Amino acid sequence: MGLFRRRDTSREEESTPAPATPKPEPKKEEVRDDFLIPLEQDPPDTPRQRGAISDNRAALLRLQLQIADNLRLKLLAPNLSLDLPLERTPEREQKTRQSLDQLTGSGNFRLPANVDKDTFYEGVLNEIFGFGPIQPLINRQDITEIMVNGPYIIFIEKKGHLVESGYKFLDDDHVERIVKRIVLPLGRVASSEHPLIDARLPDGSRVNSVIRPCAIDGPNITIRKFSKDKLTIKNLLDFKSLNEDMAMFLEAAVVARRNIIVSGGTGSGKTTLINILSGFIPEDERTVTIEDAAELQLRQRNVVRLETKKPNPTSPTEVTIRDCVVNALRMRPERIVVGECRSGEALDMLQAMNTGHDGSMTTIHSNSPRDCISRLETLVLMAGADLPLITVRKQIASAIHLIVQAARLRDGSRKTTYITEILGMEGDTVVMQDIYKFFDEGDTPEGKIYGYHGPTGVRPTCDEVLKRYGYTLPPSMFMRKAGT
Repeated sequence: MGLFRRRDTSREEESTPAPATPKPEPKKEEVRDDFLIPLEQDPPDTPRQRGAISDNRAALLRLQLQIADNLRLKLLAPNLSLDLPLERTPEREQKTRQSLDQLTGSGNFRLPANVDKDTFYEGVLNEIFGFGPIQPLINRQDITEIMVNGPYIIFIEKKGHLVESGYKFLDDDHVERIVKRIVLPLGRVASSEHPLIDARLPDGSRVNSVIRPCAIDGPNITIRKFSKDKLTIKNLLDFKSLNEDMAMFLEAAVVARRNIIVSGGTGSGKTTLINILSGFIPEDERTVTIEDAAELQLRQRNVVRLETKKPNPTSPTEVTIRDCVVNALRMRPERIVVGECRSGEALDMLQAMNTGHDGSMTTIHSNSPRDCISRLETLVLMAGADLPLITVRKQIASAIHLIVQAARLRDGSRKTTYITEILGMEGDTVVMQDIYKFFDEGDTPEGKIYGYHGPTGVRPTCDEVLKRYGYTLPPSMFMRKAGT
C-alpha cells in the first residue's frame, strides 16, 4: 500500500554522511503568462479595494451575458433557472456555436472591431455552461487559488505567488449569480440572510464566498483548487516538502494507528498533507470522514463521507461538524478523519481518540506545534463544557500522539517544518519533543529558501508500537548528522 510499507531497516548503517551543502540554483528566466489580461488604469477617484471596469469592457461583458441568457432560455434549457449550472455536452456546445455563427453571419450583428471571434464565443460558452469570467482560471492546472475581491479585482496564486489576473465580472449581480450557480446544486443558499457560504466545485475544489450585505466592496469568492492528479508522498518528496526518512516515519505512524494532527496556517497545505497521510490507512479499516465542504479524497473502499448541512428556507435544520462527530461514533468507525477542527467539535474529536478510535486525524489552524496545543485548549473550551484547564490538557496529552506542522514559507514553497511527538504531562505542562524539523539557513541569491530537513537527534517513544506493526526503523533515521 505505502511507499515504505513493512520495511525492516534495522541493520542499515547507523551513521550517514552530513547532507551536502546545496549550491545556489541558477536564476531562471521569468516567463510571461500570456493568459493574464493587461490591467486597466482605474479612474482617479476609484477606491483601490473596489477597482473599476472600462466602458468598452463592460459593454462586451454585457453583450456576452445577453446572448448567453437568450440562448439558454430560448434554445438550450427553457425550464432551467439561470442561477443553476447547465452541463456542457458536445451536442449543446455544437448547437450554441451554430447559433452564434448564424448571429454573427446575419448582418444584423457585428462584433466589436478589437474582439477575436473565438475569444468572444468562448466567453459566451463560459456564461452558459461554466462559471463566467473565472472559468478560464478554473481550467488551468497551474493555478492553485483564485481570489475574487469583488467584481473588478481577481487575484490568482501560481507557484506560491499572488498576481492580479486582469479578469473582471460585469458587476456585483454577475458575481452573485456565479456564487449561486456553485452553491445551489449542493442544496445551499446564497442570499442576504445567508451571506457566508462554504461550498465546493464539481471537481472537489473548496469554495468560500461572502456576499452582500457582509461584503463591503462587492461579493467575493475564494477558490482553493485541487489538482486532478491526486498527489502522493512521492510528489512531496519531489517538491522537497519533506525527506524520505520523514515520509517513512509518517507512514509507520499512520499504519500503527497513531493519532495525528496536521497543523498549519492558511494555504500551508494541511488538506493536501492529510489527504496523502490518509493514503497509508490499510484497506481493511473502516474510516469516516467529516467536513464542512467535502475536500478529502481517500482512495480506500471502506470509507463513509459526511458533510455538514447549512439551514435554508426549505430545510431550517443545521447539522454541524460536532453533530457529525457524535453520530460517527455510532457508525462503527475504526478511524475518524475530520477535515478541520475549528470549534467545540475538538472536544468530541479528543473523546473519540481516547475511546478506541486510534489512528484518527484532523487539521487545525496554528503556527507551531506548541501553538497547536494552546489552540486545541481554546477550541475545547468553546464546546461549552465546564472543564478545568488541567483536565483539558490531560485529554490532549493522552489523545494526540503526533503533530505534523505544515508551513508556507516566505518564498511561497510549502514544507513540513516539524514532526513533533507528545509525551504526556509534566505538572500542568504538555511535554513535547521534535523528531524532525526543517532547518532554515537563509535565502539563496535568487530568493529561494536555503535549508534542509533532518532529525533532531531524539528517538520517538512510539518506536515499540511501530515495531508491532512491522516497522523496524534504524537509529540512523533519528541521529543528527555530523556537522549539523
